[in-house]
Amino acid sequence: MSNHLRAIATFAKAVELGSLRRAATAQGVSPQAASQALAQLEADLGVRLLHRTTRHLALTDEGQQLLEAAQPALASLERALTRARSAKDEASGPLRIVGPQSAFASLLWPVVNEFCQRHPDVLPDVQLDDRIGNWVQDRVDVGFRMGVSPQEGLVARRLLGVQIVVCAAPSYLARHGVPTTLDELATHRCSLFRYHGTGRLLPWFFRLGDEIVTRDMPPSFTTNDAEVELQATLSGQVLAQLATLSCAEHIRAGRLVPLLLDHMADHMGLFIYYGSRNAQPSRVRAFIDLAVERLGNNPAYVLSAKELAAAHSRGLKALG
Repeated sequence: MSNHLRAIATFAKAVELGSLRRAATAQGVSPQAASQALAQLEADLGVRLLHRTTRHLALTDEGQQLLEAAQPALASLERALTRARSAKDEASGPLRIVGPQSAFASLLWPVVNEFCQRHPDVLPDVQLDDRIGNWVQDRVDVGFRMGVSPQEGLVARRLLGVQIVVCAAPSYLARHGVPTTLDELATHRCSLFRYHGTGRLLPWFFRLGDEIVTRDMPPSFTTNDAEVELQATLSGQVLAQLATLSCAEHIRAGRLVPLLLDHMADHMGLFIYYGSRNAQPSRVRAFIDLAVERLGNNPAYVLSAKELAAAHSRGLKALG
C-alpha cells in the first residue's frame, strides 16, 4: 500500500508539472525510480494512466478518473503531514504527564501552572498514581518517578535527591517523648503509608553505616495519601517518615522536628522520564526544560546537614 501511495503521488505530481522528470526532482528521487514506480502502478492496476513521449504527457481516461479520485485524498494527507510537522515547532496540543501521587502534587502544580501561562494552547492531562503503568499504551509524554534508578527503556534525568526523614510535631513529642534510637520507635505512634498498587504497608528506610536497611514499623495510623499523612503528623497524632519533597518547609518553619538524623535515608531521587528528544513536539521539549529548570537540584526540597541539625536542636530546646 505504501508503494502504491508513493506511486500515486508521483503520478499526480507528474500531471501537475507536466513532466515525470520534474516530478522526480520535486520528490527527491531519480527519474528512473519515478518511471519505475509509475510503470509498476500501471501494471498492478492493469491499465495505462498516461500517454508519455519524451516531451509530453497526456492522461488516459483511466488516468483522469484516478487523478480526480486521488487528488482530494492526497490534499488531505498533505494537510495532515503539515500539521504534524508544525506540531514539532509550535507549543500547542495535548500534553500527557504522569507522576507519583505520594508527595508530588505540591511540586508539580507550580511547574504546570507556569507552563500553562507561557503556553496557553497546550492542553495538559495530569495523572498522579503511584503505580507504574505502560508508558506506550498510556501515551505518556513526560513522567516523574521517585526511586533509586531510572525505569528501563526510557530516557531519564535525575532532578534532585530525596531525603526520607523521621519527624514529628512538637505537640507529639511533648506528649510522647523523643525517640533517640531506632528500637525506641517501636513504642511510638507510627504512621505508615499504604501502597496504592498492592495495598501493602511500606517499611521505613534507615541508614546504618554505609547500608540502607528497612524496618516494618507497628502502625498506629495508615493511609494511602501523602497529604493525609502529612496533616496527621502536623496535628501531633503520629510521628512519620516523610520525604523532604513535602516536609522541608514545615521543618524549616519549626512545625516539624527532624529525628534520628544519623539514620536518615537519602538513597532515592526524583527522576523525570521522556522519550527521545529527537522526535519530541515543541510542547514536550518546552515542558521538560521548564521542569528541569524549576525542580533540578532545587534547594527548597532538600535540607542541608546544617539545617537538619539546627532544626533538631531548636525542636528539643523548645520542649525544655
